[in-house]
Amino acid sequence: MSQSAFVDEVQVNLRGGDGGAGAVGFRREAHVPKGGPDGGDGGSGGDVLLRADRNTASLLSFRDHPHRRAASGKHGSGQKRHGARGAELIVTVPEGTVVRSREGAVLADLVGHGDTYLAARGGEGGQGNARFLSNARRAPSFAEQGEYGEEHWLRLEVKLLADAALVGFPNAGKSTLISAVSAAKPKIAAYPFTTLEPHLGVVRFGEHEFVLADIPGLIEGAADGRGLGHTFLRHVERARVLVLLLDLASADEREPAEQERILLEELGRYRPELLERPRLVVGSKADVATFDFEGERLSAVTRDGLDRFLGTLATMIERARAEEPESEGFVVLRPQETGFSIVRDDDGAFRVTGRPAERVVAMADLTNLEALAYVHERFRRMGVERALARAGAHEGDTVRIGPVELEYVEGFS
Repeated sequence: MSQSAFVDEVQVNLRGGDGGAGAVGFRREAHVPKGGPDGGDGGSGGDVLLRADRNTASLLSFRDHPHRRAASGKHGSGQKRHGARGAELIVTVPEGTVVRSREGAVLADLVGHGDTYLAARGGEGGQGNARFLSNARRAPSFAEQGEYGEEHWLRLEVKLLADAALVGFPNAGKSTLISAVSAAKPKIAAYPFTTLEPHLGVVRFGEHEFVLADIPGLIEGAADGRGLGHTFLRHVERARVLVLLLDLASADEREPAEQERILLEELGRYRPELLERPRLVVGSKADVATFDFEGERLSAVTRDGLDRFLGTLATMIERARAEEPESEGFVVLRPQETGFSIVRDDDGAFRVTGRPAERVVAMADLTNLEALAYVHERFRRMGVERALARAGAHEGDTVRIGPVELEYVEGFS
């Protein structure tokens, strides 16, 4: 059995590039035994951006290759030569992709072409020793390490963008209808659950053009996740108009009114607001109907009623489009984290949390006493020492910052 080419939910691992290390160097000139520091900075690592692209059809490329990593920055070198920045990595996803944390929280909703989310920041490049020259430090012997890029596991899921969605029971004729009115060619057969993936078809009718989605058949209990319920219902959420396709030749002898009642019940239980969406109720398979139906009827096989159906649907879609506010597109970027906080671990140690403070430690060469003194200086300027004192820290207490443990010294954190 061949695997589906449409993949609408995956987990991905995204990692920003690492920052390059700063260099320790000193000028070497004739008649100057030891010139000033001239170590260059390392380049920052590239960011990983998720970007909605209308030419990307599904999340298939992530199924077997979930890892994406941006380029790392280059190291600095002597003579104040700075390392090159790592190239950012733009990862394209389909329009309508929802980005979630591994725990399920929504981080971004990339609805339209070009919508972008900064998924993993690159690490900052380390500063070379030339940056640490001061009146008190004439020949700094240390430089910063490059910062590691962020790494995140994220969940991506696609909610199809369509003007109208065909909703009905399995084998109600949705696939046959979409193949009759568009260039979409879904697999069709006379057994339930033939359609195991959604299909989009572009319909051109007179001066009208719209996108119609063939949503796999619903069953009772779909809103509770029965069958593939939630997977399918998710694709209905963005449709402007819902088309309820009632099977007039139902193999299980379920009457059209009962079909409509169950479909509406499942939609309402999944998302109550879907019941407020414009909808068109149509009877399918009119050419072989075994039930009476007073509403609009059509046959995708004989094409009876198709023009009337498409005209009505096109008018409803135009009205729904006109009522929507114009979208100018947007970019979703996570704000840069600022500040820090002090918490107590279970063993009583103090933990300093926050990206700015953790970055100071992560980029420092703590085996170098001069570098360690600089870390203390930075923390004092940031207010970490005062915050620890207010939190009740005393001489000799353990202070954790990232993976590093330091000993608190009163008056010199």
